Amino acid sequence: MFRPILWRFGGAMDPLREMHRLRQEMNQVFSTLDHPLGEEFPAVNAWLGQEDIVISAELPGVDPAKVDISVVGDTLTISGFRETEPLKEGESYHRQERRHGRFSRSLQLPFHVEAGKVEAKYDKGILQMTLPRAEADKPRKISVQCE
Repeated sequence: MFRPILWRFGGAMDPLREMHRLRQEMNQVFSTLDHPLGEEFPAVNAWLGQEDIVISAELPGVDPAKVDISVVGDTLTISGFRETEPLKEGESYHRQERRHGRFSRSLQLPFHVEAGKVEAKYDKGILQMTLPRAEADKPRKISVQCE
């Protein structure tokens, strides 16, 4: 039978202190990663209509000239580059949570897209794309013939 350890190094173990210590150790292990696990960039929202899908992507601090959008079949890829913010002489980062450098995000769409008709607009750090459904992917009404 498993029994919790109540004593450690000659004194009572404080479970909350041990949890805090474990969290600190885990933070140190994962602090060397370029970005938090599970974080996708850019963050997106998608609205699905009958004729198209509208996708907005958050790209703060990204020069829209350095953003590439490609569509192949039902896959949208947004890629680009975010510059490092320059530091002035004598400055150093206290905290740096926003990533810089290359990024790429691919999304599988619920239908094929007319790639030649995709529209993209960039305003105040938000990229909004309207991706029209391909004619071949649109539902067709089939009439029933009576004899």
